[in-house]
Amino acid sequence: MTAPWEPDEALAAFADLDLDRAARRGYPEAVYCRGKTAEQVGLIAGALRGHGARTLFTRAGPEHTAAILGELPDAFHYAASGLLAWPPDPPDPVGGRVLVVAAGTADQPVAREALLTARHLGRPADLIMDVGVAGLHRLLRRLDVLRTARVIVVVAGMDGALPGVVAGLVAAPVVAVPTSTGYGAAFEGLAPLLTMLNSCAPGVAVVNIDNGYGAGHLAAQIAAPP
Repeated sequence: MTAPWEPDEALAAFADLDLDRAARRGYPEAVYCRGKTAEQVGLIAGALRGHGARTLFTRAGPEHTAAILGELPDAFHYAASGLLAWPPDPPDPVGGRVLVVAAGTADQPVAREALLTARHLGRPADLIMDVGVAGLHRLLRRLDVLRTARVIVVVAGMDGALPGVVAGLVAAPVVAVPTSTGYGAAFEGLAPLLTMLNSCAPGVAVVNIDNGYGAGHLAAQIAAPP
């Protein structure tokens, strides 16, 4: 039997990596970088490299990114979302299709976080941009595409009305992501969050404000092959 992994002293002072998560749950661990120092994130990245563990790094700032790339120079990096993935290429896609729908261009960083998360968790995934309810005809033109998805992630700020509209048009479950996009009365995403929680269309699940990673992960689980 292989001895359990033990972190070195510097890493053990602040982290206990869950290297068995992929075997246990089917999905690898993700490292949330915000609130960690660059040195801490670099030590984590080095340990993961040593074990060849597929990992997503989320909400990475410039200093975190430099530390990660110092240990994993070939990691995929999408700066606008603060997302890094290693190994850089997603696994071959299996399962149902994940479609990410963003209400507006300002929602793109969160939408791409969801998209890239789903892809790096092994699902075929695509993105539709700028189909918010202010121009409903843009969404209706995409109905044929919407109806091919196994699950749809809908990302919206402002009034947050888009997930309920989409859920009323398709058979697939909808994962709603409120974003902090909007003016003062949007309360940095609280207004769209409440709208989504109060959707009158059934089949809508809601994740936290700006949580593209959580939405992409849930969508990947829903779309997993049987």
